[in-house]
Amino acid sequence: MSVAVFIAASAIVAVGAAVQGAVGFGFGLFAVPLLLLIAPSLVPGPILASSTVLTLLLTHLHRRGINRRHLAWALSGRVLGIGCAAVLLAVTTTNALSLWSGVLVLVAVLLSASGLHVSPAPRTLIVAGLLSGILGTVVSTGGPPMALLYQREPGPQLRGTLAAYFLVGVTLSLIGLHLTGHFGWPGLRAAAALVPGVLLGYAISRKLARVLDRGYTRPAVLAISGLSSIVVIIRTLG
Repeated sequence: MSVAVFIAASAIVAVGAAVQGAVGFGFGLFAVPLLLLIAPSLVPGPILASSTVLTLLLTHLHRRGINRRHLAWALSGRVLGIGCAAVLLAVTTTNALSLWSGVLVLVAVLLSASGLHVSPAPRTLIVAGLLSGILGTVVSTGGPPMALLYQREPGPQLRGTLAAYFLVGVTLSLIGLHLTGHFGWPGLRAAAALVPGVLLGYAISRKLARVLDRGYTRPAVLAISGLSSIVVIIRTLG
């Protein structure tokens, strides 16, 4: 990695970490497409590994806001979603599944913006986790379904529960990458190089979170979820 690429990659992960730290998700949405342009070798292993530092910090910071019962239901849904994604990918194309996933998220954003309110409950948590597992497996953007479900919850609970949810999900993904030979010591060293940018973004996010908690968390969730769905649709059609 050249000095120029290192600086650019560090800036990208810093912004992504600031977004996720403030809103609760968005790291991969912002960082992955840009890193694929300048340093494809950093995706997926190194960027996932560096994100564990962020999720650990956020999980600890917002530990009092974590709803462990909700977390268990959502993670059970995510496991189902990963299995569903594997089955769906076997019977349809990745592009078709990505397109439908993006459209579903966009519809959910529009319905939420219109005033539809769905509260976190066992059934809705399983569904959100399932959709998150499918999206995360197919297009590496699994945050919107969970974030939309928590959009009306207090900021610390949204960020804490999502951080714990992502921490488990990312860990499982890294184990899978390692077992299949797609992540090892070279990837871990590359991830370590991104950590300073992650820490900078985390520091910035703590100030941004205080601003969003004044009543702007829900609009931020809707905006980033909508953007993620549009990015997925454009990337699929392109």
